[in-house]
Amino acid sequence: MITTLVVDASVAAQWFVPDNHTAEALMVLRHVPSLAAPELLYAEVANTLWKRVQRGELTPTEADALFDALLTVPIDTYPSSLLLPVAWETATRAGITVYDGLYVALAHHLRAPLATADKRLYAQEPTLAHYAQLLWLADIRKPLGL
Repeated sequence: MITTLVVDASVAAQWFVPDNHTAEALMVLRHVPSLAAPELLYAEVANTLWKRVQRGELTPTEADALFDALLTVPIDTYPSSLLLPVAWETATRAGITVYDGLYVALAHHLRAPLATADKRLYAQEPTLAHYAQLLWLADIRKPLGL
């Protein structure tokens, strides 16, 4: 059973706005005792909410409420400065963004798996396996023991 899990913004955003794997994202939130992410997570999820307002998928009032809820999620966050050396290394070696590299670096630092629903990031799983175990969100039930 997983006791600590790093989640990226593609997972956390689904806690607030429905997408393809919202049920699995909510399982993570409910069943993993300790969730972790770089501080960047807040900015990325807030930007997702902003985009939904811009596209007319959420009202500003709805987005405000979801933004407030985001700030109450029990998640341990870590500063980017701690993670940047490994984030840079993974970004340059695997061809991922430095932003995604921060999540990989945190998983490496904590020796915890990283859950993602980001297809481009997960496609690099073979290259990133040296740094961290990546879990595809749609397949999370088994690793969670559910």
